[in-house]
Amino acid sequence: MSSKVTISINGREFIMGCEPGEEAYLSDLAAHLDGHLQDLVSKVGQIGELRLLVMASLIVGDEMRAAQRETAQLKDELLDARGATSQAEARRRADRSKAADVIARAAHRLEALAAAPPDDGEDA
Repeated sequence: MSSKVTISINGREFIMGCEPGEEAYLSDLAAHLDGHLQDLVSKVGQIGELRLLVMASLIVGDEMRAAQRETAQLKDELLDARGATSQAEARRRADRSKAADVIARAAHRLEALAAAPPDDGEDA
């Protein structure tokens, strides 16, 4: 089953088919494209619908590419941060292990001291 939504591009209405529940999304996309068209019309006038649509499409494509670059950069930064977190976690585990070893050695020494006969204070 498909739904229909009416969108407006450069003052003209179009009835578009879409999946149920996608009507608002399609309307938002159309409004975004139409916003660019209106900006272009205010700058260069009505220079032909096809030309305006091509120009607006290029602007939207440029926005998409910029978003893709930013997404890739953020993914790289996230991977770097995860790597740094993993290294910090490895150092934390190593520090815990060292601390556990020191505590175990100290406990062993204390047990040895506790098991030793008391020193009567006389030197030989």
